[in-house]
Amino acid sequence: MAYEIIKIDGNTWRVEDNKHVRFFLLTGTKEALLIDSGMEVHNAKEIAEGLTDLPVKLLITHADRDHTGSNGEFDKFYMHPSEASNYYNTQKSDGDFIPIVEGDVIDLGERPLEIIALPGHTPGSIAVLDVNNRVLISGDPIQDGAIFMFGVQREIHAYLKSLKKLDQYRDRFDVIYPSHGSFPVYPDLIDKLYEAVQGILAGNYPSKDAEFHGIIVDSYDVGAATFLMDKK
Repeated sequence: MAYEIIKIDGNTWRVEDNKHVRFFLLTGTKEALLIDSGMEVHNAKEIAEGLTDLPVKLLITHADRDHTGSNGEFDKFYMHPSEASNYYNTQKSDGDFIPIVEGDVIDLGERPLEIIALPGHTPGSIAVLDVNNRVLISGDPIQDGAIFMFGVQREIHAYLKSLKKLDQYRDRFDVIYPSHGSFPVYPDLIDKLYEAVQGILAGNYPSKDAEFHGIIVDSYDVGAATFLMDKK
């Protein structure tokens, strides 16, 4: 197991988990919050407690297994209730969650974090708006790597609507911290992804076969990212 801890600023860290995924630790004046808990890392809470003396809570952006590797270290965690089927049924994961929905705010103490629902990649995918720092922590939907849109939990039309919804938040963040791909990325990527998905749905992009854990999917390299989708 290999991971790298990178300090972003005085109260924010990112943890690169074996180059597969990244998760984040945010601290305020009263509490700390892990946003996701890694994949191969199974001691994310221990890592966080080595960086802060504040009590550490956990929020997951969604329930895919590369974001929940250390959930077992926590008695409870924040999750959108629409993600419960993915967490308990599709991913066969365990644990008790605290429901959190769009518009809710977690205040770490002089650091309010606003929840934005971004269904599509999964039903209960969320982003976290770090209000005072003007940062959007996006999970998987906004990134320049491979965006998984195949399988029972994915829906490309909902994803397209989520990208469009971010227009109403665009004057509130300057930078995006994604879970995969380049770090950081910027708001213009949202427009590129939106246009690309429109093009995929219109049949403007050719697909190639790609294999993921024995599953053959359609791969669309749209320049801004690569979308992996169910075979037509």
